[in-house]
Amino acid sequence: MTFMPLERTAQERSAYRGALPYPHAVFDGLFTDALLEAALADFPAPEEEVWVDFDNPREQKRGYRPGSPLRAGVRGLLAVLNSAGFVSFLEQLTGISGLVADPDFGGAGPTLVAPGGLLEIHADFNWHPLLKKHRRLNVLVYLNPGWREEWGGHLELWNAEATGCERRIVPAFNRTIVFDTGERSFHGHPAPLACPPGKARRSVSAYYYSSAPPAGESPAPHDTIFRAT
Repeated sequence: MTFMPLERTAQERSAYRGALPYPHAVFDGLFTDALLEAALADFPAPEEEVWVDFDNPREQKRGYRPGSPLRAGVRGLLAVLNSAGFVSFLEQLTGISGLVADPDFGGAGPTLVAPGGLLEIHADFNWHPLLKKHRRLNVLVYLNPGWREEWGGHLELWNAEATGCERRIVPAFNRTIVFDTGERSFHGHPAPLACPPGKARRSVSAYYYSSAPPAGESPAPHDTIFRAT
């Protein structure tokens, strides 16, 4: 096994659904260290051509260009994230049935944030135009051994009004965050990254979709919704 989910119980699902400020869970050691060490060893360097550069006041990061070649270690992690077993684990944890993984990792995949980079607080786009399905779930896997608290880069989960942070999560190695996406699932890392030169915040993400939108939300497609902080 390359990931090590516990048995999902009704109590664990209840804890996920009841988490504040919106449904989420944080796992340490969900994946085997060997899987993530291979992904880190094969993580794209800043100068490689797999990246789309985001350089504006709201986003300063490098994101994956879909279809770009990746080395075996990263491909292995992405394959696990899109596997039937992992999708089943997510359905059991979250209570969301009929989840579909994105084979192209549009907007997801590897991400690199260099010193000074940031991502303003936002709610994610909600519609996949090729799959023609509604976005329901994010999974973020961090690949940062020895990360120090003072370097920042915490994932911040904000309240429904986007007026305050309710949880900050250090992007430590083999830490995975699963959370519902919706019109009020505000998150980001708005403070400029303070790690030393030569360091970077590395993660691999995957998004999951379903035929139905989140309960109580409009099915109308929208782009990323940013909130100034």
